[in-house]
Amino acid sequence: MNTGAPHYPFTAVVGMAELRLALLLNAVSPAVGGVLVRGEKGTAKSTAVRALAALLPDLAVVPGCRFSCDPAAPDAGCPDGPHEAARADGARAARMVELPVGASEDRLAGALDIERALAEGRKTFEPGLLAQAHRGVLYVDEVNLLHDHLVDLLLDAAAMGANHVEREGVSVRHAARFLLVGTMNPEEGELRPQLLDRFGLTVEVAASREPAERAEVVRRRLAYDADAAGFAARWAAEEAALRTRIAAARELLPAVVLGDAALRQITATCAAFEVDGMRADIVMARAATALAAWSGRTEVAAEDVRQAALLALPHRRRRNPFDAPGLDEEKLEETLREHGGTDEGPPDGDGGGGGAHPGDADGQDAPPPQHPGDAAAQPSGDAAPRDPAPQDPSRTADPPQPPGDAPAATRAPAEDPGAGPRPPGPAEPGPDAQPAAPAEPFRTRRLDVPGVGEGAAGRRSRARTAHGRTAGARRPRGALGALHLAATVRAAAPHQQTRGRRGPGLLVRRDDLREAVREGRESNLVLFAVDASGSMGARQRMGAVKGAVLSLLLDAYQRRDKVGLVTFRGGDAELALPPTSSVDAAAARLERLPTGGRTPLAAGLLRARETLRVERLRDPARRPLLVVVTDGRATGGPEPVARAGRAARLLAAEGVASVVVDCESGPVRLGLAGELARELRGTAVSLGELRAEAVGGLVREVRADRRARAVREGPAAGRGPGKPRRAA
Repeated sequence: MNTGAPHYPFTAVVGMAELRLALLLNAVSPAVGGVLVRGEKGTAKSTAVRALAALLPDLAVVPGCRFSCDPAAPDAGCPDGPHEAARADGARAARMVELPVGASEDRLAGALDIERALAEGRKTFEPGLLAQAHRGVLYVDEVNLLHDHLVDLLLDAAAMGANHVEREGVSVRHAARFLLVGTMNPEEGELRPQLLDRFGLTVEVAASREPAERAEVVRRRLAYDADAAGFAARWAAEEAALRTRIAAARELLPAVVLGDAALRQITATCAAFEVDGMRADIVMARAATALAAWSGRTEVAAEDVRQAALLALPHRRRRNPFDAPGLDEEKLEETLREHGGTDEGPPDGDGGGGGAHPGDADGQDAPPPQHPGDAAAQPSGDAAPRDPAPQDPSRTADPPQPPGDAPAATRAPAEDPGAGPRPPGPAEPGPDAQPAAPAEPFRTRRLDVPGVGEGAAGRRSRARTAHGRTAGARRPRGALGALHLAATVRAAAPHQQTRGRRGPGLLVRRDDLREAVREGRESNLVLFAVDASGSMGARQRMGAVKGAVLSLLLDAYQRRDKVGLVTFRGGDAELALPPTSSVDAAAARLERLPTGGRTPLAAGLLRARETLRVERLRDPARRPLLVVVTDGRATGGPEPVARAGRAARLLAAEGVASVVVDCESGPVRLGLAGELARELRGTAVSLGELRAEAVGGLVREVRADRRARAVREGPAAGRGPGKPRRAA
């Protein structure tokens, strides 16, 4: 498709009333604070957000200002200022600036203009995306995958309304007030709580289950792909009508009154749902006021408060990542009745011109003209029935599968490559096939991987990363990364005379370039191999195992790790959870994990090895930690103990850091888990040592064990886990 083609029209989006309403409220009142759109893949989240840009009013800007200063109130500290007696020559369209997930810190915040610094010897600031987004929209697709260092910059700019840059001899501050809009697929991981709270509203979207509506979506999309300009022209009248209504609501907004009764309902609702801080109260007040203006009224009604709560509170009431997003609507109704009632209508004589109630249809009145031949409701009109409330994907479909991975029940190779074939047979479930409930999760301490890695930025193990503190400089390896300016100047300075320098500019050649070496923290892959056989089937014991795994999952969520789960029982092993950052998906899989049957320990280890092999191909820099949870009693398949030993030695030969959690109980203990740990060249700990008070000791023991092995085996042992030893 031609990249210059117009965006898909906002009014042509089918369904998704809550999403459209949330976006329109932010267009009416940018102070609402943006929108977070959560939903399964392929639900037009990005399409709807990009279509919003065409509906935003034009902006008056100071001519020549790179920071989009308002002529009526220019920024006194603008780097391009001062703008005294500034006058706008005209207006330009509001910008929607997209922040790529892989963007650099320099691109987002701005940095020294290297080209001018080297060629002219002048220190000039080059604005970044935050400057471009000022007074517009900053859109982040897959916002949950954004690197932590970029999240920190966004948080600072969103909180202060300004961007401060102090680096490479540059000291700049400029205004950066923008509407933050993000989309995400929860299957791929959750957002940090700090960034989650910065979004004013949140919306859950899911694909329609109505065949007629799905058919209309396909029909319109095919028409747009065939002739984007013609399709946009067909919807031009509807777009113009909606744009006019947004402008009218913006004009009415300052006249809307938030009465004491409505304010009391807002604060009582936030208190009833125990949301943290006061931002939720403020956002609800702004959203309710925008809803009244959108409906053409000058006073906030109880239904405005109710709708604002449904949009502003779901993402703020989660006490931990295991809580399902959403709001108890019965509790909401009860709170509103107790503090003012919910059956109030819009005030009489409000001068709103008969505006529709925000709870009717999608909160819009005066529907735009219905396009001839449309089989589905226009998204901006009231003629059609209201779309059903956003569906919770967990209630309408199977648990989410992390994209690009194998299905949840991928079967493992059950034998060592050197062993004979295993007799076929289905898994042998034991009498305790019902899943045990997990114990209460507990807080853990950091369990890091020894050494210094080079994986993706995270918050766990030491690593050389693209972001972090500058620890030195080096010659570029391939394409130039982050330029180390001081080191580059030092390398070029001795050669200026021989290169014939005559002017103020520095003569730099490629051999002079140096890139920064930065050290920070990386994220890791924590792969659990859990024995779910009959010998582990005691419900209390399995519940404790699940509680420990869930606790480490919560820690991994906070440290941006990937986590996977291999289970083995009966006659085989399966990849119950492919490596993912989704805590919700992991919790759901663990909740349903059954127990029973024999213990195919070798199959579980081989399945773990295969999973790590595949992940190493996908992300060779991410270092793994294998956590085997078992009592060590190998009983599945021929020669089960010998095959388990061979599988363990294969993992040890590949340098995988391992911890064996010994779940053996009873008066007679065989110590098989300890033997398995020795074969893995890892550490054996009891189940109780995974509790919060014992994790610190476990970390020290693992690190001491690996240091001792490094001393015994020499430099070959210091490469870190996940990197196979090379033959001499």
